[in-house]
Amino acid sequence: MTGTQDPTATVESATQRGNASPPSTRRAMLGLGLGNTLEWYDWMIFGLLAAFIGPQFFPSQDPVSSTLDALAVFAVGFCVRPLGGVLLGNVADRIGRRRVMLWSVGIMAATTLGIALLPSYDSIGVWAGILLLACRLLQGLSTGIEAPLSTAYAVELMPAGHEGRAAGYISFFQNFGILLASVVSFATSYTIGGDAMSTWGWRVPMLVGAAMSFFVLYLRRALPETLSEEEKAERTSGTWEGVRRHWLGLAAIIFVVGAAQAYNYAWNVGLPSLARGTYGENPTTIFAVTSILGVIMLVGSIITGRIADRVRLSRAFVVTRLAVVPGIFLMLLYAGDGLSTFTVVLLLGGVLLAANMTLYNVVSTSLMPKYCRATGTGLGYGIAVAAFGGTASYLIVWLQSRNLLWAFPVYTAVLSVISVVLYIAARRRSGTFAGE
Repeated sequence: MTGTQDPTATVESATQRGNASPPSTRRAMLGLGLGNTLEWYDWMIFGLLAAFIGPQFFPSQDPVSSTLDALAVFAVGFCVRPLGGVLLGNVADRIGRRRVMLWSVGIMAATTLGIALLPSYDSIGVWAGILLLACRLLQGLSTGIEAPLSTAYAVELMPAGHEGRAAGYISFFQNFGILLASVVSFATSYTIGGDAMSTWGWRVPMLVGAAMSFFVLYLRRALPETLSEEEKAERTSGTWEGVRRHWLGLAAIIFVVGAAQAYNYAWNVGLPSLARGTYGENPTTIFAVTSILGVIMLVGSIITGRIADRVRLSRAFVVTRLAVVPGIFLMLLYAGDGLSTFTVVLLLGGVLLAANMTLYNVVSTSLMPKYCRATGTGLGYGIAVAAFGGTASYLIVWLQSRNLLWAFPVYTAVLSVISVVLYIAARRRSGTFAGE
């Protein structure tokens, strides 16, 4: 065949042969990864700054109440993630991955800039909170598809047998976004001080995220398409039938993602918000500790991905997920003010968190066949983060205010056990479609 060649076929044939990626593909993968960095930076920065954002948009005499209001808006953004996963995932299964991944970054960039420029309650009253909520809902639509679709894309692009490496690659850039959110927040707070952070300084990290988006959008234009025209036609007629046929896999995805996200937001948002909003810890020090946690997550994602390829994805997932059952109870050690205890809990638990956050998306991808993968994983991911992830940070602060913090690790441990049971059941019923 000469003349014009389908770039999808070129990508797939090179992948199947296991050849090194050409420069254009490496550049595209960089755009894929940095898009995840931007999504997670923009999403996490709101949670990290909730204690500062709350009083600006939801003024109250009680700082804990203002923080809870901001965390409630943070949680509401998760409620539309299933809608984003279904709508954009179905589009990705019908017309291809590339276009949807461009839309995803564009929506997140515009809404982050909007939040950074929103006037406060003192300027426009209740409309400040309403507009803030609208931006978070749009961000929820965007993030509802970004993580599952980018993982599916990376798995489809990587040679067979290297799904763990794909997971490590995507997780590395996601964790880089989380780390960057902590580092930028720390640097801003350190430079201008806590008082300025409370009034206008919280806007600076959001402006940084908006500025990054232009570079990421430029790189994402080079993403190759991983679906052939024949595969797109198949998806048009069989996407939802495939999801229905693999209903047990969908149920497993919901709990595989849900347990990981409950753990993730407890560590990256819930505990830091508890430290600042309830115990009044120094914000600059808190940001420094969460930045160290980001480094652990960053390094751990690469190590975990390589180990998963060697010992088998399923075995690595089951072992690391069951380890969460005792590990999540570390958080009970932080039962009062004390930065040293906070630091130990956050960093020790962060090692186990790194392994779980690296594997959960690629495990989800493995439970759906390619023709309905974006729809199935997007739907399961969206339901999971809405039900279990978005509520985690609010639950921690609320439970602690009622001396019931012990209930959260019990809750997360139960989710972890259910996720393993459903994963094994789905594998026995339908098999897996990647990583084995």
